[in-house]
Amino acid sequence: MKKLYTTKVGILIFLALLATSCEDYLSEIPDNRTEIDSPEKISELLVIAYPEANYMDFAETMSDNVSDKNNDLPSELNLANYRWEDIDVDNLDYRVGYWNACYKAIAQANQALASIEELGDLESLAPQKGEALLARAYGHFMLVNLWAKHYDPATASTDKGIPYILEPEENFIVTYSRNSVQEVYDFIESDLIEGLGLVTNEYEEPTFHFTPEAGYAFATRFYLFKGEWDKVIQFSSMVVTNPQAQLRDYLGTYAALEYSERTALYASSSDQANLLVVSANSLYARLFASNNFGLGIDKANELFFSGNIFGKRWAYGVFGTEAAYNLPKFDEFFRVTNISAGIGNPYVGLVLFSTDEVLLNRAEAYAMQGNYDAALQDINTFYSLRTEGYDASTDTLVKQDVLDIFSTELNEYTPFYQLDGDQSAFIKAVAELKRREFYHEGLRWFDVRRFDLEVTHTIIGEGDLILEKGDNRRQLQIPNFALERGLEQNPR
Repeated sequence: MKKLYTTKVGILIFLALLATSCEDYLSEIPDNRTEIDSPEKISELLVIAYPEANYMDFAETMSDNVSDKNNDLPSELNLANYRWEDIDVDNLDYRVGYWNACYKAIAQANQALASIEELGDLESLAPQKGEALLARAYGHFMLVNLWAKHYDPATASTDKGIPYILEPEENFIVTYSRNSVQEVYDFIESDLIEGLGLVTNEYEEPTFHFTPEAGYAFATRFYLFKGEWDKVIQFSSMVVTNPQAQLRDYLGTYAALEYSERTALYASSSDQANLLVVSANSLYARLFASNNFGLGIDKANELFFSGNIFGKRWAYGVFGTEAAYNLPKFDEFFRVTNISAGIGNPYVGLVLFSTDEVLLNRAEAYAMQGNYDAALQDINTFYSLRTEGYDASTDTLVKQDVLDIFSTELNEYTPFYQLDGDQSAFIKAVAELKRREFYHEGLRWFDVRRFDLEVTHTIIGEGDLILEKGDNRRQLQIPNFALERGLEQNPR
């Protein structure tokens, strides 16, 4: 089969359109936009149907993964995120910038879908249509899970979500309203299922596109958030068939690499664990280690230095001094925009989906079904690949180990569904693996939201700040310009 056209020739054309705010982009006369009238141009358009911004900085800092290092004065962004304060700035790594980037990506996906329809919805364009649908679903999924309440079937029909955009913009100014969380999830599911039926992996660089495997990984996260365990297991088992060969190889490949080599590999297509990688206009590679509110000594001791449940070292490898402890995951590359002036924009590769997450999603789903043997198999497999000196004869968990080690406090984990004591322990066991595996990557914030975990942030010299269960600050505030367009703000 012929490889799909994925050259980046068209990127610079579209980046020029997308460099301004979403409002500026939508103010351009539609007839003056680049005409998308060929399969090649549709493929070019889909290259940037993914958010070119970074949510990881603000999501990580709002979670319980970070603490005050008591270094120099923190940046405005770092402090506002740590305090869960509203901050309405459209800049690199700020929340408004990510909102805009998601809707820009959605606009590209919608234009691709409209152009495919104009070309006759040809069977040969089915893979591009599938990718566009998955990209549109992903952008909305991230928006609703940052700016709205977490999905709860009992309240989703009345909870305010975000606008779900299904058509390319054709007017200068559009007034939107917020779809309910239920409506957004229904639209996502429709796009997700249709897209999975069309997408292929016939790309020159599959890791940078929604392939079937990346789509299945997305489905495991989507249905995990909805609490549909059968579907989580169904889609995860379509991705992870041989975890020993498919998960990130910390004990072998990474252990032999220097710091810079690790950062280069982490978000590359060369790592078999990576299912979907994007490049984001971001300063995170420069800041993630030195942020004042980050991996302080207390969190480093709690999560990495104290050893795991077998009393052995984690295989991740924490680098840096106490002021800048970090796991090497982010490698900046500079996209030059003016060679003579030496100016350009910093970009960083971000892993959006990986086999590591898929396996842990499946372990959680098995536990929720009460299939603890299957959950233990995935959990033990994960420990075997993350524990230095792992010995299967002595380092294998049984159910009682999980219940003893990961017992939860009353009402510690409170998702919308009920948990018994056994389920709570297993859910915590998986969540604790995730917070280490995806450290710096912001996924912990989504667990804080879906389990309604209480978070305490301490500022040295000031005291504790507490994000209580049900706190409205778990939903980011709608950007000011969107409020001016008619959207309702989130309560505070």
